[in-house]
Amino acid sequence: MPTRATTRRRQLGATMRKLRARKGMTLEEAGRLVGVSKATVSRYETREGPVKWLVVEALCRAYGATDLEREAVVALAKDARQQGWWSSFADSIPENMNLLLTLEDEAVREDHFSCVYVPGLLQTRDYNTAVQRANEMRLAPEEIERLVDIRMKRQAILDRTNPPHLWAILDESVIRRVVGSREVMRDQLTHLLLANESPHITLQILPFAKGAHTAALGSFVILGGVESSLDVVYVDLHVGSVFMERDEELDRYRLAFDYLRAQALDMAASSAVIARVRKEL
Repeated sequence: MPTRATTRRRQLGATMRKLRARKGMTLEEAGRLVGVSKATVSRYETREGPVKWLVVEALCRAYGATDLEREAVVALAKDARQQGWWSSFADSIPENMNLLLTLEDEAVREDHFSCVYVPGLLQTRDYNTAVQRANEMRLAPEEIERLVDIRMKRQAILDRTNPPHLWAILDESVIRRVVGSREVMRDQLTHLLLANESPHITLQILPFAKGAHTAALGSFVILGGVESSLDVVYVDLHVGSVFMERDEELDRYRLAFDYLRAQALDMAASSAVIARVRKEL
């Protein structure tokens, strides 16, 4: 059985393709510049086969990547065989979750807009358990426990020495939807209030009074790399998850997030709304 590609290897390939496309080079042109074959450049852009970080660095220079971009991509190349903490779950979770966890592990910031549930990185264990139980596909208790464990482990990135900055904008419906029970929801709202006091978390509420808004069609996440050119948009659809990285896609979602940020309440007013809703429970 062939070795399953690590998600770092997948991300490396996607990034190398993006950098070459931005430069407007063909595979053959790129290979000639750094002294490797067209087939080698192509292989580096796929999930298959080993990579040499010196070749990756040379390609980055040929593509005109910035220093930060080059350092990030070379780090991916050096760690291409490394499995993340979630590798023990890899055979039983979807490929899109593998990729999400890798992107999240490398991100320096995450911009979330949520219109249904609290973002996973800010969910309490009881809240997430209730969300898993609400799945239209009935899950066994042990499967629910496993999925909740993964979600809780994901939150460890917020406890790092240099955690990513999490900016979360929640539609007011998110804090008013009672998930699990009133007690579970009160605890979840308390958790949000504490999170909004963290220097690495910015939490805003988009009130009902704002009416229709730019992201009324659904939730999304912008996972930010060390350079904006390495950003990826993640959209979790009912039929599956979608990752977008083309410049026009990124520009659209960045603009949407900027509009939402401008329409949402500031941090103090958002905390006041959360506290008021918690008191009503």
